[in-house]
Amino acid sequence: MISNIDVTTAKWVKSELSNGTNNCLEVAFVGGVVALRDSGDVGNPEAKVLILSEDDYRAFTGGVQNGQSSLLLP
Repeated sequence: MISNIDVTTAKWVKSELSNGTNNCLEVAFVGGVVALRDSGDVGNPEAKVLILSEDDYRAFTGGVQNGQSSLLLP
């Protein structure tokens, strides 16, 4: 189980395809895990952050890159 990950100093990035609005998914690679958050939550101390292992993140992004349509919204 992944726990006690400090993301206060994480360097968050979002897609280069983002149009600059606050409706994007941001990602940070920190402490050997991958953190995901909604860019609209930046600065909200009660915002939730999803933490994934690097292996799980690689499996998901690899599936998307390889055209696994079941990972995409219909």
